[in-house]
Amino acid sequence: MKQNLAINGGPKTIDKNFNWPVYGESDVDVVAEIVRSGNWGNPDCGDKVEAFEKEFAAFCGTRYALTCVNGSVALRLALIACGVKPGDEVIVPPYTFIATASIVIEANCVPVFVDIDPDTYNISPSQIEKAITKRTKAIIPVHFAGQACDMDAIMAIAKKHNLRVIEDSAHGHGAEYKGKKLGSIGDAGCFSFQSSKNLTSGEGGLVVTNDEALYDMMNSLRNVGRVKGGQWYEHHHAGCNYRITQMQAVLLSSQLKNLKEQTARRHENGTYLNSLLEKIDGIKPLARGVGEAIHCYHIYIFRYDKSKFNDLSKVEFSKMLVAEGVPCFMGYPEPLYKQPLFQEKNFMCYAIPEEVDYTKVYCPVTEKACHEEAVWIFQNTMLGTKEDMEKFAEAILKIQKAYL
Repeated sequence: MKQNLAINGGPKTIDKNFNWPVYGESDVDVVAEIVRSGNWGNPDCGDKVEAFEKEFAAFCGTRYALTCVNGSVALRLALIACGVKPGDEVIVPPYTFIATASIVIEANCVPVFVDIDPDTYNISPSQIEKAITKRTKAIIPVHFAGQACDMDAIMAIAKKHNLRVIEDSAHGHGAEYKGKKLGSIGDAGCFSFQSSKNLTSGEGGLVVTNDEALYDMMNSLRNVGRVKGGQWYEHHHAGCNYRITQMQAVLLSSQLKNLKEQTARRHENGTYLNSLLEKIDGIKPLARGVGEAIHCYHIYIFRYDKSKFNDLSKVEFSKMLVAEGVPCFMGYPEPLYKQPLFQEKNFMCYAIPEEVDYTKVYCPVTEKACHEEAVWIFQNTMLGTKEDMEKFAEAILKIQKAYL
């Protein structure tokens, strides 16, 4: 049976390219129009940029949206605007991209890693409560893979302890929690438009909020410290130029027209794939049911149990699945706190207290996800067909049968 596996020279289960980004001539035309106009930059939040911001705010159901150069900066702007001071603690999950924690350091604050829920891979509200100290000032829940965090529980904890909540919605474009778009629930919600994201212009970021004072401060920080009504060479805050271009704005506006339909397709395909994979012994899709109305499946994640595959390691299983034509990956190899940045405390000029020691941090659920369980299927596949989902399940069964 093993000779039938694609990794050993056998036929692929699925032979298809899942292209990303998806674009049409209308996307090309709107960018070309800006190029021909000569109005490429955004010296003072240009008209096309403002138009996209209004469109995205309306899409999310928020009063304000503010673009910036990337999702990392979006998080940083939101955190600084929330008024944190050097040495303040900010609670983050260890199963996320480095920026969720590194921007906390950039704000001269201390990332406090809180473990994830074993069923959803999102930050655990019960663990958040245990991690709060008198120095805690904010929580950054990550809607990982497009799955909504338990926001009711998180917002209740934040209210109880007077904490700010900044939603990391870099994976959450178009997804919903109890009828509200992800990003619109906390004090601010941050998005990325990097090339792999469900809505992309190659690079870019955005923050949504309903708080006018927060918006004004973030607007100042992304525009070199200028303020509403001030002069061009009048700077009130230690900001920088984090503006996007007119070309990015029109491309995002054009792409936004397709996001609702694409998100519905992702949700439908992800739900169908769940129904197929949950029937395979040793494969467990991440749980649903914490209030998400729409899951945008920026990543489709399932939990792998090697004991049902004759102890085939997750690394080898992932390689075999790729060979079968399923665009997938083994996910993060280590929790964030295991990164050299934290283990070696390479914080340079940042004000992290000496007593902070990340070598002693251990989050067992995250460790297991990284080392043993998590397998990711990439987001572009979720725009495929029902038959594609069936082929993904078939590929997993093919590997399992070869190792029984």
